[in-house]
Amino acid sequence: MYPNLYYAFRDLFGVEWTFLRFVNSFGFFVAIAFIVAAVVLASELRRKSKQGLFQPTEMQVMVGKPASIWDIGLNFLLGFLLGYKIVALFIMDKTATDDPQAFIFSTLGSWPAGIALGLLFGGLKWWEKNKQKLEKPEKRTVRIWPHDRVGELTILALIFGLLGAKLFDIFENWSAFLENPSEQLFSAKGLTFYGGLICAAIAIWYYARKHKIGFWHLNDAMAPTMMLAYSVGRIGCQVAGDGDWGIPNPHPKPFGWLPDWAWSYTYPHNVNEVGVPIPGCTDVKYCSELPAGVYPTPLYEIIACFILFLVIWSLRKRLKIPGQLFAFYLMVNGLERFFIEKIRVNTTMNFLGLTVTQAEIISSGLFLAGLTLWIYLTRQGKNKKQTGSAG
Repeated sequence: MYPNLYYAFRDLFGVEWTFLRFVNSFGFFVAIAFIVAAVVLASELRRKSKQGLFQPTEMQVMVGKPASIWDIGLNFLLGFLLGYKIVALFIMDKTATDDPQAFIFSTLGSWPAGIALGLLFGGLKWWEKNKQKLEKPEKRTVRIWPHDRVGELTILALIFGLLGAKLFDIFENWSAFLENPSEQLFSAKGLTFYGGLICAAIAIWYYARKHKIGFWHLNDAMAPTMMLAYSVGRIGCQVAGDGDWGIPNPHPKPFGWLPDWAWSYTYPHNVNEVGVPIPGCTDVKYCSELPAGVYPTPLYEIIACFILFLVIWSLRKRLKIPGQLFAFYLMVNGLERFFIEKIRVNTTMNFLGLTVTQAEIISSGLFLAGLTLWIYLTRQGKNKKQTGSAG
């Protein structure tokens, strides 16, 4: 396992670049997942716009104005935060930054670096606006297509996805939260996928409505995007060993050609530092592995969700009724997660007399919602065809 990129580069390339220990493997692949999602979503929105399924909105913008106090202040704040935390990782004493994730969520930081980078960012904003300044600022009308808003959609999904993932994790581990609220709130660990999905979906729905983006066509464009992003994100779970593994797997390997780690794995050097000490490990941290091999469920989800992405991608031009592709995504997403839960470690709860996990409840709800939506949209599409034929 590679809890951060330092361990990956040390093992794969034989180099020890200490600054890479600040880049968490899970976070790295989540960032890659968001980049991939943005590229795929932009491509789909552009394709649908060419088909006439989206229309641009017009906005009036003021050009030629100098930078306002708000512009400069916001950029100063951004630069300050980056300097206070990120630059500080490289210049502060190693004892303070030995655990990068804990440092990021602490109050520690470098005031000189924060102020210096804040002034730089604020100065650059002033210089940029000053170059574009006109003697008489004027209003101009610009046309904005949905694919021009992918950056905003991605940021919305990131912010509300992380908030939702943290909130649902707190709900799932309520007793631990009550014991130590601050640790649960500000820890970089503990994120629940479905919480992120639901909260991000609500934020995007509101955004689409506000900017008059066709809701069902947007959902159809999001369907392959989300499935691919989930597959890529799970690479981070597998590489870092973040605890999303399966239950113990004592069964013999079914196929001789299958690598041992693909069937039963102990997740050595996992980022959660869970398990028993690894004999001979001399690293200061991450010297633990599970006492018994478990199902590597993140690996299974990487493969399953990539295959499902290919299926959804192949159907995106065949399903003609708006929203059908999204309904199909909900069904296969729910099925995939429901069945993987059967061999995955997770917190259980009592629901209607049944012992289930939070993910099993939500995945069942997603499947039923997708099935209901599919039936409704299909019937609605048939009724429109019949009405059109009769006319």
